[in-house]
Amino acid sequence: MEMKRQSEVRDLLSQNLIDYKVTITNLQSAPLFGSARGRVGSFGINPDYSYEYKIYVHKKDFEQAAYFLQKLREYAKE
Repeated sequence: MEMKRQSEVRDLLSQNLIDYKVTITNLQSAPLFGSARGRVGSFGINPDYSYEYKIYVHKKDFEQAAYFLQKLREYAKE
């Protein structure tokens, strides 16, 4: 998920009073052997895809969150 997209999703959840938790993973790092960036540099790497954003909502809020996300997706298509 791109940074802009995850920001839109977080704003949507906040506006609708849905609690959420975000975890961010740097996909360019490998803690055991060092980072790929350190070995080959960052030329040609799109920074939008260097991080993985996972947004979690409570099970009781899942249906409502899914509804609002579907509306956001439909609005983006227009």
